[in-house]
Amino acid sequence: MPLQPERLADTFVRLCEIDSPSRREGRLAAFLRGLFATEFKAQILEDASAAATGSDTGNLVVRIGGDRELPPLFFNCHLDTVEPARGVRVHRSGDTFTSAGATVLGADDKAGIAMLVELARSLKEDGGLRPPLEFIFTTCEEIGLLGAKNLDFRLLRAPAGFALDSAGIDLAVIAAPASNHFTARVHGLAAHAGLHPEKGISAIQLVAQAIAGLPLGRLDPESTANIGLIGGGKATNIVPELAWVEGEVRSHSPEKLARHTAAIEEHFRQVLVRHGSLPAPVVAPSGYSARLEFDFVEQFPAMLLADHAPPVARLRQAATLLNRPLAYTVAGGGSDANIFNDRGFPTAILGIGMTDVHTTDESITLTSMVRTTQLLRALLAV
Repeated sequence: MPLQPERLADTFVRLCEIDSPSRREGRLAAFLRGLFATEFKAQILEDASAAATGSDTGNLVVRIGGDRELPPLFFNCHLDTVEPARGVRVHRSGDTFTSAGATVLGADDKAGIAMLVELARSLKEDGGLRPPLEFIFTTCEEIGLLGAKNLDFRLLRAPAGFALDSAGIDLAVIAAPASNHFTARVHGLAAHAGLHPEKGISAIQLVAQAIAGLPLGRLDPESTANIGLIGGGKATNIVPELAWVEGEVRSHSPEKLARHTAAIEEHFRQVLVRHGSLPAPVVAPSGYSARLEFDFVEQFPAMLLADHAPPVARLRQAATLLNRPLAYTVAGGGSDANIFNDRGFPTAILGIGMTDVHTTDESITLTSMVRTTQLLRALLAV
């Protein structure tokens, strides 16, 4: 039986209008539990990741039976959406879905979830042979892939799969960069800005000097850097004793990632060293100098699928079956697939057609959702 586009559309709207901002995915998880248990008698497993992520639900693994002679396959979507994501109402104009208000739509990633529901329904109606399926629904993807990082991978039976979580259509992401998140905290010296400014060391001024001389944006063909958050100070009449920035470095090369991160730290240190060698008018207490705290953590590892990796081989077969060209691309962002690949579960990322993600202009077309669901069915038929 062919797909039912309007049923897919109804499911998508229903999902979008269930609030699920990061760490508040419980209502959506409960809805999916009921749906898959009622319609498919699926086995639904929840891990203990909530204790680590702070979500009101754990990750879900939904098992739907199939031909046990065939190796199982998984599909992954994340449950959470970026803010503003509360009170979403969907507007449909012809083939296109947008938010009806001042919120995101939530196609990232509820379009993917809706496609999986329609996939399962169409397979049930067909009753043909297919591999056993696992749908992995993760929490807190949008705030650092926290759900995937804390997923109990012992629950998975499928050795490889696909993440439905990218813009574009008829494409697969087979490589994505690693990312380091860094925090630089500069400690200066407080003083009254009107009475004794000479006795202070402005942490904000030092941070500003550091940022002004720091290479940002595209560092090389494989690497980028950005500072996205900045803060400091207490009042306009106090020379600020503390200022901080948060940023990230991304690279497809682990060596370059480490080198660029170290270079940013060294740049901040050199700004402080130059300041410490300056003569008066600064008359801070003898021996006192500005101090830097610099920390970084890995946000996610890089992913790179070889041409012979099972998801890539399956995609090529599916494209042939559909007589449809697929593009294979390299992404600049990270997703749950970075974590899955790092844990030994080869995973390709599928473009599902969403546009302007993470904005209130987010949209998706029903044509895109149907076209991607057709690809999902083909992936199970090869």
